[in-house]
Amino acid sequence: MYKMLLSWRYLLTRYIALASIISVTLGVATLIVVNSVMAGFTREMNDRLHGILSDIVFESGLDGFPDAEWHMDQIRAEIGDEIAGMTPVVHVPALIRMMVRGEYHTRQINLIGVDKETYANVSQFGEYLQHPENRRQLSFLLREGGYAPEKADFPVSGWEHRRVRSSLDLSSHRHSIPNAGSESADPTVEDAAVAGAPPADPYSTTGGSSQAMVFDPTQEQHTGIIIGIALCTVRARDEAGKVQDYYLCRPGDDVEVIFPTSGESMKAANAFFTVVDFYESQMSEYDSSFAFVPLESLQDLRGMIDPSTGVSKVSSIQIKLKPGADLNAARDKLRARFPQELYPYRIETWRDMQGPLLAAVRLETTILNILLFLIIAVAGFGILATFFMIVVEKTRDIGILKSLGAPSTGVMSIFLSYGVSLGVVGSGVGMVLGLLFVWNINEIAGLLETVTGQEVFDPTVYYFQQIPVEINPFTIAWVTAGAVLIAVLASVLPAVRAARLHPVEALRYE
Repeated sequence: MYKMLLSWRYLLTRYIALASIISVTLGVATLIVVNSVMAGFTREMNDRLHGILSDIVFESGLDGFPDAEWHMDQIRAEIGDEIAGMTPVVHVPALIRMMVRGEYHTRQINLIGVDKETYANVSQFGEYLQHPENRRQLSFLLREGGYAPEKADFPVSGWEHRRVRSSLDLSSHRHSIPNAGSESADPTVEDAAVAGAPPADPYSTTGGSSQAMVFDPTQEQHTGIIIGIALCTVRARDEAGKVQDYYLCRPGDDVEVIFPTSGESMKAANAFFTVVDFYESQMSEYDSSFAFVPLESLQDLRGMIDPSTGVSKVSSIQIKLKPGADLNAARDKLRARFPQELYPYRIETWRDMQGPLLAAVRLETTILNILLFLIIAVAGFGILATFFMIVVEKTRDIGILKSLGAPSTGVMSIFLSYGVSLGVVGSGVGMVLGLLFVWNINEIAGLLETVTGQEVFDPTVYYFQQIPVEINPFTIAWVTAGAVLIAVLASVLPAVRAARLHPVEALRYE
């Protein structure tokens, strides 16, 4: 009983121990906040990376590989029971040119040809489109109105457009695209109208006016293109300090895309497209580089369709597996079916493809944990110094206890209990403060911005409206347990020294 009483008395009367408690508290709270914010950013990044990438990507080089249907049949034969969706894709580096105030504005993009019927089945692509109708069923035709409220009407925001035409101004040229608002329209007629049919043969005896077949860019749209929101916007603050997107182009505007053709004699080709929607995943790398067009159109423009057989080429096949499926096992099965020595294919999971980025985030989190844990280690050295001072100061008291029959283990347990008390109190208070900070981190950030006048979390940089956080109970447990362990270890040496004091030596000069 005397051991607990003495430990409690030292805890209450030794105000120097308060410094050690505060050090442990700050260290634990900092570790909890940093780990929660890093976990939140990692979760958001993983969600966005996985949102555009399917579970497994089966891809070849820039020229692609022929007969995607045969390859998909082979894939089904290997892992068919685990497949939830599959789609062919063509991707190629390209340049996009937009007319801004009478001058061309050029940016580098990753041009992706997708199948509008199956592409949304292997990724979260549809969820990132701005038009609600495209979220339900992808279309490369201009749709009337109905954009997300935060992007309503896509305001010009100060940028001057070469032509006043948007997705809301379609009534004057809808007649040129038969059944343009319906997905049940005849695809042959629809494609001809969208791409712009050539003038009719003047020697034709079937009749009809050649003038009606001439493509009019002011009345008809080119093949549709969906571009990343960051490609055509500049995010900045207006005079009131509010974050505002300034648009370089809007749905209904035409853009020029320049890309390499396929085959042995590769050359640059160009085509005009009409912007029909925006893509916003809030992953700046994707939003500033991705542009999506119909798969068949890109295959035709790049010369990836054999005119004699009609067999087309694709760059990759994206595969989505059922929940709970083992991605690595499925990848290994496909690699065994298509060995590197026979097939020039790269078969990887989405984590393999983003391995360097994910590894960099993990390394950064690990280094931060090590550095911040040193704060608690510093508190441990403070506890060590404090306890040695107490042992020296209380040498006579220790001698009296021993002379009254207190065993060495009892004297040792006094200081060990004192160390445990410091660790428990410090880590407990630190855990509570850290959790309160995490739960109110956005409000605290707003308060700091008001007080200091400096922005803590700039949405123009991170493209997040709030600081993402994720509380991991396991992380909180090891942080608090580690703090208590450091406090206990710091008290071991002083406790051993106190236990070894001989009562006669301790009372010799008293």
